[in-house]
Amino acid sequence: MKKRRTWQEKLADSKGFPKVSRIDGAMSKRWGTGTFVIPAPLEVDGLMKRVRRRRLTTIDQLRTTLARKHKATIACPITTGIFAWIAAHAADERQRAGKSRITPYWRTLKTGGEINPKYPGGIAAVRELLEGEGHAVVQRGKRFFVANYDKRLARL
Repeated sequence: MKKRRTWQEKLADSKGFPKVSRIDGAMSKRWGTGTFVIPAPLEVDGLMKRVRRRRLTTIDQLRTTLARKHKATIACPITTGIFAWIAAHAADERQRAGKSRITPYWRTLKTGGEINPKYPGGIAAVRELLEGEGHAVVQRGKRFFVANYDKRLARL
């Protein structure tokens, strides 16, 4: 039976990324024209680590920064989101192993300031971490958002 890889191993596996490609075919209907970058997982993690206490970022901000860095039109929204999720679980894994310096994944929000329910511990854990840093969390329907998140966005 094959041993399951740790989150740290998944984070460190670049799979040949970053990679910049032309937007063509079916992708052009959704993304337009130009180029897109698929970032490396550690690049996404590195950007998430730059967000200081009481500051926030969004996946869209990460994508904009990555596109600029690689001189691409856009960064892939799917892989950027997946790599942020991997970074979050790798940070949780490190914390469970007794490490105190981890990626502050709770400071990376979805579009519109929404809390990512797929981060370790779900909404409750992420909400507690955000409120511990002075952010107000509000519920809209079944989803949770950081109030006035746009006033606390970090520069990446």
